[in-house]
Amino acid sequence: MKTLIYGGELVLPTGVVKADLLIDGEKIVRIARDIPSFPDYNLIDASGKTVMAGIIDMHVHFREPGYEGKEDIESGSRAAVAGGVTQVCCMPNTDPVCDNAVVVRYIKSRAEEVNLCKINPIGAITRGEKGEALADIGKMAKAGAVALSDDGRSVMNSQIMRLGMEYASGFNLKCLCHCEDVNLVDGGVVNEGKNSTLTGLKGSIRAAEDIMIARDIALAESLGVPVHICHVSTYSGVDIIRSAKKRGVAVTAETCPHYFILTDDAITDFDTFTKVNPPVREEVDRLAVIEGLKDGTLDCIVTDHAPHSKKDKEVEYNLAAFGMSGIETSFALSYTYLVKSGIMSLPQLSKLMSANPAAVLSLDGGELAEGMPADITIADLNEKYVIDGEKFLSKGKNTPFNGYEVYGKICCTIVDGEVKYRA
Repeated sequence: MKTLIYGGELVLPTGVVKADLLIDGEKIVRIARDIPSFPDYNLIDASGKTVMAGIIDMHVHFREPGYEGKEDIESGSRAAVAGGVTQVCCMPNTDPVCDNAVVVRYIKSRAEEVNLCKINPIGAITRGEKGEALADIGKMAKAGAVALSDDGRSVMNSQIMRLGMEYASGFNLKCLCHCEDVNLVDGGVVNEGKNSTLTGLKGSIRAAEDIMIARDIALAESLGVPVHICHVSTYSGVDIIRSAKKRGVAVTAETCPHYFILTDDAITDFDTFTKVNPPVREEVDRLAVIEGLKDGTLDCIVTDHAPHSKKDKEVEYNLAAFGMSGIETSFALSYTYLVKSGIMSLPQLSKLMSANPAAVLSLDGGELAEGMPADITIADLNEKYVIDGEKFLSKGKNTPFNGYEVYGKICCTIVDGEVKYRA
């Protein structure tokens, strides 16, 4: 079956162009103006819409196995395609932890059963994410893990982290580093500053993140191996990464919409949906994160999609679980606050959400080009809507963006040439 997407504007690396796109099987085979159609074609009218490379979210928590009450692979996949996401990478803090080939194969098998978005397992760096001994890295790589991370925890032992980086590089895998000195955090739940003082909530100092960013970059530089820094939230962390890149260190980095939209002013009404790790910080940090996205210091926009049940969030702030549900709103929030606001162009945003994640983890896809996988997102950039977490397809309704007006409604999501979502 061939599919012709016609009448839309295509987001290419070189710019936005009026063109049609022809899919044959799982591949894009032609991009041109006025491609003729035939009776046996599946036709998709994209008039007035924007056609982009499928979004790749390289940092999500789909919770399965072990925490299916919060999310499972099916509900997470449905949420993903509703958000225009065609490919995800799942963090390993499941139960059991994804620290062995059996769990990697289980996740891949469940993804095939559900058959919505592509799911790439990330294996743990250490056994049980305890930071004490390396996980079965070689076996996980052979089973299909695309990266390693102890996300949710830093590997505090620098020697273990060194060995993890060296061993991972031997299998062409990168370590994705959650950067947090747990001793400095010392139970902090929000950014340490004026608002932590006003609310009486225990603060977490920026240095807790920055010190571990600097350590992991120093290890990568000394060892000559690549490293990826997760969910950057501080102005000083952006500066550390920028300086390392100028020195030629093979470091890449990501951030999330909540770090370039929110500040810790959001915590003052004690809404536990604002509780995330690392915490949302101050205006100086928010602006630095935006500048880092603009100048290439930060390579990717991800969600750190962390769905929770109501009982995990409907408690006092100190006891609430960390995390936000974000996979269904990431494009609309990013488009509204970065492109529609005039900060960057649509091709730049597409690079941050599609091409760069693919490049960082050597995944197929990320661009609209002939011969590439037919992973495609179609959006109506002029359609305004109000975010309502209760309408999420994800089991996690925990978004701090309830009531926000955004532009960029996802109309259609195509994975390997098959329509997986229609609005």
